[in-house]
Amino acid sequence: MTINNQIAMNHSSKIYVAGHKGLVGSAIVRKLQDSGYKNLIIRTHKALDLTRQSEVEVFFEEEKPEFVFLAAAKVGGILVNSTYKAEFIYQNIMIAANVIHASYKYGVKKLLNLGSSCIYPKFAPQPLMEEHLLTGSLEPTNEPYAIAKISAIKLCRYYNEQYGTNFISVMPANLYGQNDNFDLKKSHVLPALVRKMHLGKCLENGDFRSIRIDLQKHPIPNHDVTMISDEEIVNLLSKYGIKSNYSTNSQLSTLNSQLLTTIELWGSGSPYREFLHGDDLADACILLLQKCNAKDIGEFVNIGTGKEIKIEDLAYLVKDIVGYKSEIQWDTSKPDGTPRKLLDTGKMNNLGWKANIELHKGIEEVYRIYLCSMC
Repeated sequence: MTINNQIAMNHSSKIYVAGHKGLVGSAIVRKLQDSGYKNLIIRTHKALDLTRQSEVEVFFEEEKPEFVFLAAAKVGGILVNSTYKAEFIYQNIMIAANVIHASYKYGVKKLLNLGSSCIYPKFAPQPLMEEHLLTGSLEPTNEPYAIAKISAIKLCRYYNEQYGTNFISVMPANLYGQNDNFDLKKSHVLPALVRKMHLGKCLENGDFRSIRIDLQKHPIPNHDVTMISDEEIVNLLSKYGIKSNYSTNSQLSTLNSQLLTTIELWGSGSPYREFLHGDDLADACILLLQKCNAKDIGEFVNIGTGKEIKIEDLAYLVKDIVGYKSEIQWDTSKPDGTPRKLLDTGKMNNLGWKANIELHKGIEEVYRIYLCSMC
């Protein structure tokens, strides 16, 4: 693949990062800043609602960004994906359509569109190759989100074909890292595991002070933990699968005692997933926007590690890293989702790129940052 110097980013280029507060967007901003790019454009959702076409077009007309990273999206785990289907398909389609169209209309030199590996059919052959797109039915629990992401890929493709734009789409593996979402209802599997194991560890040690700090940092809607008893906190956590035998009559008598605690997780634990650190994804995205053109890579390109882990094994890995010592139970009445999602990363590997952050080390870093956020 060759570099087109006329459209290569330089340190003075105007670069818009949509979704700069999220896991991916914030990683891209950090990497760009560390690499000497100084002319970054960012907007909060309050300042710019990307679902509103008029706001997006006014922004592009005024700012005239040269390069765009489209990392803004409404995201969440299997529960919120399957609960808020209309919101997921509407908001993600609107964000993509508005940003991609405005990028064409106002002369953006290159755009990088961030997708998701959930675009692939539920039972596609493994590892997932780019040509497997639209060869079978999607996983029902995240179909609305997947359709929105597929629409964004097709928008980029057809704008390239009709208007000669240079819009690149990438499909990353399951992501984790700094600025992840740890909401007990809305988060993806890895941050959900980290937080549940942390709260489980605090609960088994009777450390209600740490639990209150956690619930103040990441509040549960309509619950003020400064106003409720320890027993009420136990009852609240049990609604999220973090359960204990605690009662006012069974409080800890010594520092070495532990409460009987159980963490309940969705599904059987049998699916396999591939996890990519946000910092690795940021490296890959910036490399693509610096060195590649849409015509060089085709419709889109996978970005992953080439390694997968069973969800059950992931749960016990997080359990060990966090230091939770009690039981894990699996609620097999809940859905598992797609059995496997391992990406073929041949295209990226041919560019000389590969992921650098090993999963165990990455999770340790995530937990360290999570604990620091409580300080």
